[in-house]
Amino acid sequence: MSVVARVLVMFLAYVLACVAASAVFTIGMLTPEWAELASSGLPSVAILAIVAIGAPIIGVVAALPAALVVAIAEGFAWRSVLFYAALGGALALALSYGVDLNWGGEVSQPASYFAHERQVLAAAGIAGGLVYWLFAGRSAGSWK
Repeated sequence: MSVVARVLVMFLAYVLACVAASAVFTIGMLTPEWAELASSGLPSVAILAIVAIGAPIIGVVAALPAALVVAIAEGFAWRSVLFYAALGGALALALSYGVDLNWGGEVSQPASYFAHERQVLAAAGIAGGLVYWLFAGRSAGSWK
C-alpha cells in the first residue's frame, strides 16, 4: 500500500472514529434523562443532528494529540487493539481535564461534579480508539 493511500485510510478512519465518539458521547449524556426525552417525543433525527454537530467538534479538539498517537503507532507498527482503546480513553480523559483548568485559583465546583461527564468522555474516547483500530490500526506500519 502506498503512503498516500495509507494516509487516506488513516484520515477516513479518524473521521469514522470521531463519529463513533460523538455517538457514544451523545447517548451517554442523554441516558440519565432518557425516560423524559422519550415521553416528550424526541425524534431520532435530533439525536443524529447532535451526533453530526459533535463529530467535527471532537475531531478538531482531538486532532493534534490523536495525530501524535497515530504517528507513533504507525512508526513503531503497533497494532494492538488495547493500545488504541486505552490511548483513546486516556486522550479523551486528558482533554476533559484540560477544558476546565482553574487559572484563578478558586474552586467553583467539587472534584466529583463532572464525574459522569468525564466517564462518558472516556467511554467515547475508547469507542473512537476501537473504531480507528478497526479501520486503520490493524494494519499500522504496513506502508514500510
